Amino acid sequence: MNTSHKVAVITGASQGIGAGLVTAYRKLGYAVVATSRTIGESDDPEVLTVRGDVAEPGVGARVIEAALARFGRVDTLINNAGVFIAKPFTDHTDDEFDLVTGVNLRGFFEFSRSAIIAMLARDGGHVVNVSTSLVDHANSQVPAALASLTKGGLNAVTRELAIEYATKGIRVNTVALGIIRTPMHPADTHEFLSGLHPVGQMGDIDDVVDAILYLENARFVTGEILHVDGGQSAGH
Repeated sequence: MNTSHKVAVITGASQGIGAGLVTAYRKLGYAVVATSRTIGESDDPEVLTVRGDVAEPGVGARVIEAALARFGRVDTLINNAGVFIAKPFTDHTDDEFDLVTGVNLRGFFEFSRSAIIAMLARDGGHVVNVSTSLVDHANSQVPAALASLTKGGLNAVTRELAIEYATKGIRVNTVALGIIRTPMHPADTHEFLSGLHPVGQMGDIDDVVDAILYLENARFVTGEILHVDGGQSAGH
């Protein structure tokens, strides 16, 4: 077991932003524990992949335990896995409520609880959450009550945990995103989605990765909600 390298745990790591973060943290010299429901094995000995649904009870603890067993430490947790369903509030089903709250809230809770316990044992660490600017700037063209309900909770708990653990060497920050060009958005929607941003374009995965890497290296920043949204949170 090599415990000299820092270790990042990244959820939702099989594609899109998560996959970009795996590559970026490896370039920083971190070992990475990458998890998602469908993730395959990695040829990189410094990348441990663990399959699991973050919404299922016990998965967060199992992934953090795997990280400790393989690498002996956890320095950064990025709660990247998330579910977004845009539809009128009264059209949401009970199953959709369970899905969104399970991934966005329970997944955060279980991973963060286990990771922070591991960080406390090493006198420090960093938790990064992924939220949406719709929490701060609702848009009539994008009905997203369940996103606001759950991601708004992440924004609030980011500040709470940042203060709770400020003297323990653990920082907690969030990136609040606009719409990012990932595989979840078909090409024929890009023109409409670009128009939802004051800058007139969608964000790219690298925009999010760069923001998270900034937070990773910003030792004097904690409790921050960093908007990466093409100006959405400022107005339209």
